[in-house]
Amino acid sequence: MAREVPASNLIEMEPPPGFARSHQGVPIGTWSDDGAQALHLLRVLLDGDAEIEPRLAAGLQAWSGAGDLTPDGRVFDIGIQTQEALSRLARGVPPNQSGPHEERNNGNGSLMRVLPAALLPAKHDAALIDRARRQSLPTHGHARSLLACALSTLISARLLAGSTFVQALDEAQEILEQTVAPVERDELRTLLDGRFDAPQGSGYVVDCLWSAVAAVLRTDTFEDCMRCAIGFGNDTDTTACVAGGWAGLLYGEEAIPSRWRSTLRGKHLVEPLLVRLTAAWGLDAVPPPL
Repeated sequence: MAREVPASNLIEMEPPPGFARSHQGVPIGTWSDDGAQALHLLRVLLDGDAEIEPRLAAGLQAWSGAGDLTPDGRVFDIGIQTQEALSRLARGVPPNQSGPHEERNNGNGSLMRVLPAALLPAKHDAALIDRARRQSLPTHGHARSLLACALSTLISARLLAGSTFVQALDEAQEILEQTVAPVERDELRTLLDGRFDAPQGSGYVVDCLWSAVAAVLRTDTFEDCMRCAIGFGNDTDTTACVAGGWAGLLYGEEAIPSRWRSTLRGKHLVEPLLVRLTAAWGLDAVPPPL
């Protein structure tokens, strides 16, 4: 019987013979729910920080219903908790309350899409934290998920500013420890204590975050980071999505293997958003080559 995940050196866009794909029939190079939701969040934030929750909720409904911001107009992967949240939205639950918020509702569905919260200019860390938390609410409302999104965003913002990964991680943790509300201190401790567990690449938000951290810390190239993240198994696309966002900020676009970039589908959907993103930083509005 074939192993669930190929050996590290065999991990590519297309699995080697003998290894089954999770979604048969989906063309190689097609992003999953992680990529689609991140693009929706980027599109929302490019229009400002006002009313993040209802605008993102509308985008997620357009994605799930009509495949908006997918290469083929087709949704082939959606988390159970996100499905539940979308059902609640359809019943009229407000977007800032639609995310299930019991302790068992701590999947990684809002963590996987949060990177754009760090990619737009912000006046201070509080604005970054606010963005990260608000974008989580439509689908993941528990404090643990909100804090995981905030921690990830603070890490990303510091990587974008040129910090090493260890520096970014240490500073992000310190900021949350200094600013967290008393009612959430126990939840923050639960989140931070996740670093002591062996990475499993699961769909649990705490394990997902620290598995992604492990993938970055154990490698020194973008390619090896992706292979390490996928090698943990389980929810491979999301672990690789979170780790890949950080690795991209660390190593830059040129570090992404050209054979992977050339295989990516849906570039026509991404490039207009990249033009707007570079313009938001006052840079030339020319999308980088993908």
